Amino acid sequence: MVLSKAYAQRDSTKTTVTLAAMYNSNISYYGQVTAEKYPYALVNATVRLPIGFYFSAGAYKLLNFGSGLSETDLGIGYDHDFNEKLTGGLSFTHSFFPANSPLLQASNTNNINASLTYNWPWLKTTFSTDYAFGKEKDWFLSLNNSKEIGLGTLFNEKNLLSIEPAFEITAGTTHFYETYIIEKIKKDKANGNGKSETAQGQINSNTISSTNASVTNFKLLAYSFKLPLSFSRGHYLAELSYQFSILGNQNETGADHHQSFFGLSMYYQF
Repeated sequence: MVLSKAYAQRDSTKTTVTLAAMYNSNISYYGQVTAEKYPYALVNATVRLPIGFYFSAGAYKLLNFGSGLSETDLGIGYDHDFNEKLTGGLSFTHSFFPANSPLLQASNTNNINASLTYNWPWLKTTFSTDYAFGKEKDWFLSLNNSKEIGLGTLFNEKNLLSIEPAFEITAGTTHFYETYIIEKIKKDKANGNGKSETAQGQINSNTISSTNASVTNFKLLAYSFKLPLSFSRGHYLAELSYQFSILGNQNETGADHHQSFFGLSMYYQF
């Protein structure tokens, strides 16, 4: 959805509507993933006004979990160009999750994001902070450096190819994981997984105690290298992307510390 917002910013002289569809090989939450992979598809619509306000709505579907929607989002935001190089943004998003959601972010249904982007002569730097809250409360900080590189045209001058390699560092708290692991234990017990009730109770107690001790720490969550390849023509944009992430040393989800993500996105702007 961030990419959808970015594409919608291309024309600030009129009201625009951007439709987006995306597939990704796994879902992440500020660089964190679960031990089980969840490939997903999403659709999103963003309406942007010339004065800088925008409204968005989107829906996720995990392709290997359940039969209904896995998450829906409603958002509102505002972007302001301070000058030709500096842009600031503020947004609020509310998310809806089903009761049995396996997503890490299911406990934080609200998100406030503030960001600053500066365009240097040789790269673009974005610093953003997020406050996520609901059943839990978490803070996140991220620093992203990227560089758009034009690769020329394909077949004719209207078909443009470009890449925008980016490196991002994400840090934050992980209170969301406390709710995730407690809900996961409840589901495992309901499904009859695990050892005896006494042993399971000891495991639960140890797990929750360990989780309580670490989730309040503000720590490095992930380093990520992103390499999106974009093809654009008029109102259309298609993007093929690869992301390689190294999760922080205090990763709590049990997932591998090295993660790869593959994505395909399509956009159309009215």
